[in-house]
Amino acid sequence: MSIFLNTQVGKNKLTPRQILSDPVLFLAFGFGSGLARKAPGTLGTLAAVPVYWLFAQAGTAIYSVLTLVVMVAGVWICGQAAEKLGEHDFGGIVWDEIAGLLITMALVPFSWQALVAGFLLFRLFDIVKPWPIRWADRRVQGGFGIMLDDVLAGVIAGLLLLLLVEWGWIQ
Repeated sequence: MSIFLNTQVGKNKLTPRQILSDPVLFLAFGFGSGLARKAPGTLGTLAAVPVYWLFAQAGTAIYSVLTLVVMVAGVWICGQAAEKLGEHDFGGIVWDEIAGLLITMALVPFSWQALVAGFLLFRLFDIVKPWPIRWADRRVQGGFGIMLDDVLAGVIAGLLLLLLVEWGWIQ
């Protein structure tokens, strides 16, 4: 039994092969991680780890620009994916999780300890969705809406992570 979906996806019934062969859907589905049967958001966030590591090697200014590009492009990518699937914010669309982790990690220096803590904090806020994340998730539509709740989760998780680093609880 595969951990990945082998059925048709979305109201437009796209196959995993169609998703993986379409460049927009391939990105929206986090390089295929969004095709997971269970916890696609968590696997999408996990797919963000090598992206984060690669961006972190480039320095703060380039990291910031690349993260902004991921966020802005994500509005279009997620909107197009939702349209192609015929379904708003389908669970397998995880580009927003990639952006969310990048935002979470933006204010702290690279360390594996910070990455694990940031990963867990981001997933917590993305799953629990306290206000204003829940409000954005329910009220804002389209690609911007798909991205916004994860951007907010990333900002909140990132600020908390920064405090944990500043207080010396995480190196």
